Amino acid sequence: MQAVRAIPRGEVRSYAQVAMYAGRPGAARGVGHELRDLPQTRPVPWWRVIRSDKTLAPFVAHEQARRLRAEGVEVTESGKLFRVKVQR
Repeated sequence: MQAVRAIPRGEVRSYAQVAMYAGRPGAARGVGHELRDLPQTRPVPWWRVIRSDKTLAPFVAHEQARRLRAEGVEVTESGKLFRVKVQR
């Protein structure tokens, strides 16, 4: 998960981008599985990884949005959908 640790504070990457940076293009789902199964004791900033459509996964959306906002990332909420505003 070195590719996730390399994401700077206040920035996000998609699961697909993390897979590509890790040398596993096309393994976006694998990245999600690895992040889901991380032990709590490993300091990996999982909240900086988002879906390619800029939304947050529903199961962790509230906590992920809280952590991203604390880093200065703009996250909008519309009902149950959380979306990250990515700077270009």
